[in-house]
Amino acid sequence: MTRQPLRLAILEAERLLAEAGVESPRTDAELLAAHVLGVERGRLPLIPLVDPPVVDAIGQLVAQRAKRIPLQHLTGWAAVGGITVDVGPGVFVPRPETELLLEWTLTSLQNVPDPLVVDLCTGSGALALAIANARPDATVYAVDNDPVALSWARRNAEARTAEGDTAIRLYSGDVTDGALFAELDGLVDAVVCNPPYVPRGTRVAPEVSGHDPVNAVYADEGGLEVIRPAVSCAARLLKPGGVLAIEHDERHGQSVPALLSGRRVLSEVDDHPDLAGRPRFATARRG
Repeated sequence: MTRQPLRLAILEAERLLAEAGVESPRTDAELLAAHVLGVERGRLPLIPLVDPPVVDAIGQLVAQRAKRIPLQHLTGWAAVGGITVDVGPGVFVPRPETELLLEWTLTSLQNVPDPLVVDLCTGSGALALAIANARPDATVYAVDNDPVALSWARRNAEARTAEGDTAIRLYSGDVTDGALFAELDGLVDAVVCNPPYVPRGTRVAPEVSGHDPVNAVYADEGGLEVIRPAVSCAARLLKPGGVLAIEHDERHGQSVPALLSGRRVLSEVDDHPDLAGRPRFATARRG
C-alpha cells in the first residue's frame, strides 16, 4: 500500500470544492482532512503522507461538501468563542459573523461582576454557552420556541456542564410573549439575540436554503418580524446600564438602529459591520 502526499489530496479537494462554488474551498478542504485524521487543522503540515483509505475518506466528505451540504453537518460541530457546539439537521448553524457580537458583549461586561445574561432565540445554545464559558460567574438564561433546536441546545448544555462550565438555564418560550422572563424585568445586564431576520424571498446560499430550518432564517415584515418583539423584550429586561446586541440582515443597517432609537429607555445606539464590512448587528444601552 503506497502512502500518498496529504498536500496533494488537499489541493485536489480544494479544486473540487472551488468548482462546486464553495465560498472557502481551501479552508473547508483542510478542515475536512483534519476531521478525517482526528487532528487540529494547524497540525496538517506535520503529516506529509497518508494511507489510501484516508485519501478515500477525505474524498467522500469532499463529494458531500461539493453538494453544498454544510461543512458543520459533515464534521458535526461549529466553533463559537472558546467552545464548540454540536450541530446538524434541524438547528441553525452558527456563523463566524456572530463571533463579533459575542466579542462586543463580553467586552461590555468586563467590569460587571456576576452578570445576568439572556440569550433570545438561542438555537443550538451557541451564544449562551460561549458566554457561560467565558464568564463562569455569569447567570445565563436561554430561550427558543423550536423544540428541535432546544433538543440540540440541551445536548450542548449538558456537554459543556460536563466539561466544567457553569450551567445555563434553558427554556422553551417565544419573544412575542410579553410575559417572557417577567421575573427578570429590570435586572438583566446583557441581552443577546441572533433571530431569524432574512426577508422572505431572499436568495441565500444552498447551505442555508437546503439545510438550515426555514423559521430560523426567514422572517416576515421585511425580516423584522422577530426583531421588533425582541427589542421590546430586551428593553423590558435590561437594568439601567445593561446592554443589548442583536444581529440583523445587511439591509437592516438603518432600520434596526431606528427601532432601538425609538425606545426611549435605550441610548448609545450603534451599528456594527461583519467581517466583510456589511452592517450586521446593532447595539444599545439602557439609560
